Amino acid sequence: MDVGERRAIIEERVTGHGEVQFAELAREFGVSEMTIRRDIEVLQNAGIVRRVSGGAIALPGTAFEPSYGSRAGRAVDSKMHIAGAIAERLLPGETVILDSGSTVASVARAICGRGLGLTVITPSLTVATTLADEPDTTVILAGGIVRPGELSLIGPDAERLIGGYNCDVYVAGVAGVDAERGLTEYHPQEAAVKRAAVSAARRLIVGVDQAKLGRVHLVNIAPLAAVDVLVTDAPADHPTVLDVQTAGAEVVLVSSASASP
Repeated sequence: MDVGERRAIIEERVTGHGEVQFAELAREFGVSEMTIRRDIEVLQNAGIVRRVSGGAIALPGTAFEPSYGSRAGRAVDSKMHIAGAIAERLLPGETVILDSGSTVASVARAICGRGLGLTVITPSLTVATTLADEPDTTVILAGGIVRPGELSLIGPDAERLIGGYNCDVYVAGVAGVDAERGLTEYHPQEAAVKRAAVSAARRLIVGVDQAKLGRVHLVNIAPLAAVDVLVTDAPADHPTVLDVQTAGAEVVLVSSASASP
């Protein structure tokens, strides 16, 4: 794990939980507490955390959602392999909703060059521009309000457009997957767009790295029973993986060291 990925995970941890401890992070990452202090100093200078005795706390207004940049820089290899496994499960000619977020942006890149001839509906400007010149691919971009930083479209217009289509599959990226609370998200309007997409599609594929398993965030999207396929880099005995299988979904396990599911 490089320094950028470690700091991205620390940012997500502190914004998700509100506080972190130097000693605990040092043990988890196998580095010195001095190294963790330097990481925290970088995050403090970026206005994300405030250092306190023995650790750091999230600044007011930040303890809900890590930045897109920090998420995009974390678990890059795993996201690439998750994306490849998802792209392999899309059928030629399908109508597919591709979500916003860094994991599904990787799915869009994995689709390129496969000649699937998809119709893609998306609330993500990143996904739309990635697939705009893909041969035999039709891209339908949801209307709505652009979220700065996320480059996703939210609001009633986005919900209405996505909800008005009959789609084969929805490829979702979510902030948390939990046995009791199901799929959850940080942002209420993002979650509303995701709920519209769940309702519009016959099949739901969720791609998440293992850091999101067992996590619960502010807004509910759908119950675990709504998931048809979960693609993740978690181990086979992860408790949430077992919960997903018990709920009836197919689980596809990928490795950060191998592109094979």
